[in-house]
Amino acid sequence: MVNLLIKQSADLNALVFPPHPAWVRTARETVRNLLAVSGRHELADTVALLTSEAVTNAINACADKGCTTPVTLFAGWTDPHRLRILIRDEAPGLPTVRIPAQDDEDGRGMHLISHGADAWGVCTHGPGPGKATWFELVDILDSPTDIQEVLS
Repeated sequence: MVNLLIKQSADLNALVFPPHPAWVRTARETVRNLLAVSGRHELADTVALLTSEAVTNAINACADKGCTTPVTLFAGWTDPHRLRILIRDEAPGLPTVRIPAQDDEDGRGMHLISHGADAWGVCTHGPGPGKATWFELVDILDSPTDIQEVLS
């Protein structure tokens, strides 16, 4: 039996799912739906890529450590122009940014997040073991203040 929890609104989406690779697509679609409802299509490709990487990291950490507790994804607007994605898993250990060799098949996730997001991090406080990996993107095209700062 699969336990899945989805909560959706124009401002916040939450998804709780088993740590299995089949759920990466659902996580990606969840953030795409939030952006579609919010009318922020210009962020969709970057958010989908970074979400896929963060969710895959969480699922792989759970697989490597034998963690079977659900992974949780939260996606929402922290203000009208800043989207935050947070992925929580209960696997021990922290993700690291590394530069893989050209022929490595994995190891690029945190590197992509660190370069593709406006802000990111990992926090270990909260309920239970594990950590939350988060990243933020600023919708600069929708923010007159931000556009003026860029043009200055």
